[in-house]
Amino acid sequence: MNARRIEHTMDHTADAAAARIAAAIGEPARARILYCLLDGHARTSTELAMVAQVTPSTASVHLNRLNTARLVKVLVQGKHRYYSLHGPSVARVLEGLSVIAGRSLDKFVPHTPSRLRAARTCYDHMAGTLGVSLHDRFKALGFLTNQLNRRPATSTNGGDAYRLTPAGTKALETLGVDVEALGTLRRRFAFACLDWSERRPHVGGALGAALLKVALKRKWVIQDLDSRALSVTNFGRREMLGRFGMHV
Repeated sequence: MNARRIEHTMDHTADAAAARIAAAIGEPARARILYCLLDGHARTSTELAMVAQVTPSTASVHLNRLNTARLVKVLVQGKHRYYSLHGPSVARVLEGLSVIAGRSLDKFVPHTPSRLRAARTCYDHMAGTLGVSLHDRFKALGFLTNQLNRRPATSTNGGDAYRLTPAGTKALETLGVDVEALGTLRRRFAFACLDWSERRPHVGGALGAALLKVALKRKWVIQDLDSRALSVTNFGRREMLGRFGMHV
């Protein structure tokens, strides 16, 4: 086969792949699902069925189609399956289509009690707006990086696995965290745990537990006696601003 025929075949292969993706998007219920996920928040199939205005069983069929086309990914956490866009390239395509269509996007509105949404514990680590903000800030500061040997997106133990960078290790050790000892524990070191109120990740695993211990010990947060809610102290706000440049 000469170079011209090879190039022609490759063009047809790319065209066919593009057509399959376009067909996956080009159905009203599936389009509603995708645009609902464009805000970066993960949702369950039940929630997406309501958004798509279809039955749960029909939504499952649509989600399987979108998953096969690598437009969405699924994270199994406990008894729930959370769906989100497969990546930023999908978001860019949807945003481009929105410009052409003149579509306005609805904002994600959580239905969680405000005190629990602000800050709470998730097993033994911090969750809520505070936990998600710490996760995002640690990523922005270069304290956390994704491991190359990530677990599959369908892992029941959470999403992306993280490791600390040298800068992150130094920052945590300054707070009294024995990073080396955390690595010897018989549990995952750090991973993206999907937050059920924010529908975005906070830090789970041994590192997440160590961060909660630091926050409690240093009185950055105070835990309620009768709930999972955490109250951020004024001292904690100053500390997190000074150490991480994070407004709480």
